[in-house]
Amino acid sequence: MLTRRNFTRGAAGAAALLAAPVLRAQPDRILLAQSAPFSGPAAQLGIQFNQGAQLYLDQVNAQGGVHKMPVELVHLDDGYEPDRCADNTRKLLAQDPIALFGYIGTPTSLAALPLATAAKAPFIAPFTGAMSLRDPFNRLVFHLRASYNDETALIVKQLTNVGLQKIGVFYQDDAYGKAGLDGMELALAAHKLQPVARATVARNSVNVAPAVKALLAAAPDAIVQISAYKSCAAFIRAARAAGYGGTFYNVSFVGTQALADELGKDAAGVVVSQVVPSPYNPARPITREFAEAVKKAGGPHQANFSSMEGWLAARLLVDGLKHGPAKPTREGLVAGLEALGSRDYGGFSTSFSSTDHVASSFVELSMLTADGRVRT
Repeated sequence: MLTRRNFTRGAAGAAALLAAPVLRAQPDRILLAQSAPFSGPAAQLGIQFNQGAQLYLDQVNAQGGVHKMPVELVHLDDGYEPDRCADNTRKLLAQDPIALFGYIGTPTSLAALPLATAAKAPFIAPFTGAMSLRDPFNRLVFHLRASYNDETALIVKQLTNVGLQKIGVFYQDDAYGKAGLDGMELALAAHKLQPVARATVARNSVNVAPAVKALLAAAPDAIVQISAYKSCAAFIRAARAAGYGGTFYNVSFVGTQALADELGKDAAGVVVSQVVPSPYNPARPITREFAEAVKKAGGPHQANFSSMEGWLAARLLVDGLKHGPAKPTREGLVAGLEALGSRDYGGFSTSFSSTDHVASSFVELSMLTADGRVRT
């Protein structure tokens, strides 16, 4: 288990990411394009995922790339706002990338998906578990991570197993929060339960006082949070200051390391569901491989759940490219990913087919500690 590294203050790393040039596609390289938050209250989600993806692409390019071409990832900052994401997507598609990759969030991904579909551009590994991006099936969309329904089912199972049934839900007032709330209500209904209270926060806001008042009035045993790290941390601090002694659960999108950094010692006991293996527990070969890559790269690279997801997502995409034609095309990438079938990446299993574009249903729970560790 590794102690967390406080990279949220790594301004140099963030600046390096933001300085990446936006270049037009050339026939001697393979271009990927990403819109994500690199500023604002959700910035660490974009920065961490991008760093992990770039780490793997650097490894691939150092070995000659794919089909003797380097794979390049360009990105634009959308601040986790759907309108900005849609504008970014139009600009990125104009550069003729082979795929849109690693979009962060449900509302932003939903804004981009119609544009990707119209352009017949694959939409690979969005950082969201919303069912609205999975159903109905879209042949251009490929998911690495499990769904929010999978995450909330495990959270509710854990809560009910320890006898906690009065569960409140704090959620972001947008498509992401609604997706998580739907998952919670579905999971609770399976146990003949429903939330004892629900309260919202606006996207990119930390105005949590009304939500704290509403939820604490219901005296829940536990509160499940469906939001990003800034608002979730603000809620936890405010609720505890108001005397709440129950437990807090979060889905993976919160950003585990960012949440731990925001809370400091107040992180103790906070639970987060995860959709990729722990980057801190070396039991799995994939974690040891990732840790070695981070160590070798140095610089701004850090081992955390979000960067590991970016690294795994880039790895899956590159394998799809390798299974496609020597002259990569969008259709060739789709066919290449579908042809991957079932694979084991050192203890992390994935599966794609022509009818199933969700690679994994892996979910496990982790707990934050006061000294900055993440236990799984």
